[in-house]
Amino acid sequence: MNIKPLITGIIFFLLAHMITFFQLNGQFMWKWFRENEWALALAGIPISFLYIWGTKYTVQGFDGMMWPTRFVGFGVGMIIYALFISYFFNEGISLKTFVSLTLAIALVSIQVLWK
Repeated sequence: MNIKPLITGIIFFLLAHMITFFQLNGQFMWKWFRENEWALALAGIPISFLYIWGTKYTVQGFDGMMWPTRFVGFGVGMIIYALFISYFFNEGISLKTFVSLTLAIALVSIQVLWK
Protein backbone atom coordinates (compact mmCIF):
# COMPACT_ATOMS: atom_id res chain seq x y z
CA MET A 1 0.00 0.00 0.00
CA ASN A 2 1.25 3.45 -0.95
CA ILE A 3 -0.04 6.06 1.49
CA LYS A 4 0.58 9.26 -0.54
CA PRO A 5 -1.51 8.30 -3.62
CA LEU A 6 -4.13 6.72 -1.34
CA ILE A 7 -4.58 9.95 0.62
CA THR A 8 -4.59 11.96 -2.63
CA GLY A 9 -7.32 9.69 -4.02
CA ILE A 10 -9.39 9.99 -0.84
CA ILE A 11 -9.11 13.78 -1.01
CA PHE A 12 -10.37 13.74 -4.61
CA PHE A 13 -13.27 11.48 -3.56
CA LEU A 14 -14.09 13.81 -0.64
CA LEU A 15 -14.18 16.84 -2.94
CA ALA A 16 -16.21 15.01 -5.58
CA HIS A 17 -18.82 13.80 -3.09
CA MET A 18 -19.09 17.23 -1.44
CA ILE A 19 -19.65 19.02 -4.73
CA THR A 20 -22.01 16.30 -5.96
CA PHE A 21 -24.08 16.73 -2.81
CA PHE A 22 -24.70 20.37 -3.68
CA GLN A 23 -25.19 19.62 -7.37
CA LEU A 24 -27.99 17.16 -6.58
CA ASN A 25 -29.52 18.64 -3.42
CA GLY A 26 -28.97 22.36 -3.94
CA GLN A 27 -32.36 22.47 -5.66
CA PHE A 28 -33.95 22.00 -2.24
CA MET A 29 -31.96 24.87 -0.72
CA TRP A 30 -31.65 27.57 -3.38
CA LYS A 31 -33.89 28.88 -6.12
CA TRP A 32 -30.96 29.32 -8.52
CA PHE A 33 -30.27 25.58 -8.43
CA ARG A 34 -33.91 24.78 -9.21
CA GLU A 35 -33.90 27.12 -12.19
CA ASN A 36 -30.52 26.24 -13.71
CA GLU A 37 -30.50 22.48 -14.24
CA TRP A 38 -28.35 22.78 -17.37
CA ALA A 39 -25.62 24.63 -15.51
CA LEU A 40 -25.69 21.96 -12.82
CA ALA A 41 -25.55 19.21 -15.42
CA LEU A 42 -22.52 20.89 -17.00
CA ALA A 43 -20.90 20.99 -13.56
CA GLY A 44 -20.86 17.22 -13.88
CA ILE A 45 -17.88 17.49 -16.24
CA PRO A 46 -15.38 18.80 -13.67
CA ILE A 47 -16.97 16.60 -11.00
CA SER A 48 -16.30 13.59 -13.23
CA PHE A 49 -12.61 14.48 -13.30
CA LEU A 50 -12.53 14.45 -9.49
CA TYR A 51 -14.02 10.93 -9.48
CA ILE A 52 -11.61 9.79 -12.23
CA TRP A 53 -8.62 11.15 -10.31
CA GLY A 54 -9.93 9.73 -7.03
CA THR A 55 -10.14 6.31 -8.65
CA LYS A 56 -6.74 6.66 -10.34
CA TYR A 57 -4.84 7.59 -7.20
CA THR A 58 -6.69 5.22 -4.90
CA VAL A 59 -5.95 2.29 -7.23
CA GLN A 60 -2.29 3.36 -7.19
CA GLY A 61 -2.47 3.53 -3.40
CA PHE A 62 -3.77 -0.04 -3.28
CA ASP A 63 -1.04 -1.28 -5.64
CA GLY A 64 -3.39 -1.70 -8.60
CA MET A 65 -6.26 -3.38 -6.76
CA MET A 66 -9.73 -2.24 -7.86
CA TRP A 67 -12.10 -3.55 -5.16
CA PRO A 68 -10.66 -1.56 -2.27
CA THR A 69 -11.03 1.60 -4.35
CA ARG A 70 -14.74 0.98 -4.88
CA PHE A 71 -15.34 0.44 -1.18
CA VAL A 72 -13.38 3.55 -0.21
CA GLY A 73 -15.28 5.70 -2.74
CA PHE A 74 -18.61 4.32 -1.53
CA GLY A 75 -17.74 4.72 2.15
CA VAL A 76 -16.51 8.30 1.70
CA GLY A 77 -19.73 9.12 -0.16
CA MET A 78 -21.92 7.66 2.58
CA ILE A 79 -20.09 9.59 5.28
CA ILE A 80 -20.20 12.91 3.40
CA TYR A 81 -23.88 12.48 2.58
CA ALA A 82 -24.82 11.69 6.17
CA LEU A 83 -22.87 14.65 7.56
CA PHE A 84 -24.24 17.10 4.98
CA ILE A 85 -27.87 15.91 5.27
CA SER A 86 -27.63 16.27 9.02
CA TYR A 87 -26.05 19.73 8.84
CA PHE A 88 -27.88 21.33 5.90
CA PHE A 89 -31.31 19.70 6.27
CA ASN A 90 -31.39 19.03 10.02
CA GLU A 91 -32.31 15.41 9.42
CA GLY A 92 -31.27 13.52 12.47
CA ILE A 93 -29.44 10.26 12.29
CA SER A 94 -31.76 7.38 13.10
CA LEU A 95 -30.50 4.12 14.55
CA LYS A 96 -30.76 2.53 11.10
CA THR A 97 -28.71 5.34 9.54
CA PHE A 98 -26.17 5.20 12.39
CA VAL A 99 -25.68 1.46 11.86
CA SER A 100 -25.31 2.03 8.10
CA LEU A 101 -22.71 4.76 8.68
CA THR A 102 -20.85 2.54 11.11
CA LEU A 103 -20.74 -0.14 8.43
CA ALA A 104 -19.49 2.42 5.86
CA ILE A 105 -16.71 3.51 8.24
CA ALA A 106 -15.89 -0.15 8.90
CA LEU A 107 -15.74 -0.79 5.14
CA VAL A 108 -13.24 2.02 4.59
CA SER A 109 -11.22 1.04 7.66
CA ILE A 110 -10.99 -2.60 6.60
CA GLN A 111 -9.76 -1.64 3.13
CA VAL A 112 -7.24 0.91 4.38
CA LEU A 113 -5.96 -0.70 7.59
CA TRP A 114 -6.17 -4.46 6.97
CA LYS A 115 -2.80 -5.69 5.71
